[in-house]
Amino acid sequence: MAAVETTRPAPLGAITTYRAINSLSNAVAVFSAWNDARVTRKALSKLSDRELDDIGLCRGDLEFIGR
Repeated sequence: MAAVETTRPAPLGAITTYRAINSLSNAVAVFSAWNDARVTRKALSKLSDRELDDIGLCRGDLEFIGR
């Protein structure tokens, strides 16, 4: 009876390439989340105090939006 090895090691540099791409992907996701929060804070800062009160926020809450 013959035994067949079905597992093979990853090619040279494959793990390093995967980690580099994964790190870049994470950096893009973090930047995108930061930018979304920035745009939201900017839009909310343009609202009047009365409009902010209508949606249940005050000026002091804007700093914590998106964190």
